Amino acid sequence: MLIDLGESDGRPIYGRIADRIKFAIAGEVLRPGELAPSVRELSKRLVVNPNTVARAYRDLQAEGLLEPVRGTGLQIASGAVERCRSIRVEFVRGRLRSAFEEARGTGLPAGEIETILHEEWRRGDPNDGKGA
Repeated sequence: MLIDLGESDGRPIYGRIADRIKFAIAGEVLRPGELAPSVRELSKRLVVNPNTVARAYRDLQAEGLLEPVRGTGLQIASGAVERCRSIRVEFVRGRLRSAFEEARGTGLPAGEIETILHEEWRRGDPNDGKGA
């Protein structure tokens, strides 16, 4: 499982780690019943303090996305995929809403904003917008 924390968006690292775990679950990189990486393993991989990963895992447990397996670690909870997909959609929707508000504030007409959205989508699409 590859986790890229990206550039700082002003949120604490543990929150960004939790989000990336949610996105991995939503994308079924991590599946219900599978063990999440150990705190030690993930902290080494991300080069962060183990307490930071432990905090992210506590938050994910509190949300019912991870559950303890006695003597083994934490596993992805059943039903987590659907919940994480909803969380992912709301995350993206919120980020796009903010970007649209900024774009409207510049005075750009809606059609031009839509054109930019499509251009940027194609620019980041390795299939160049073909297929899905």
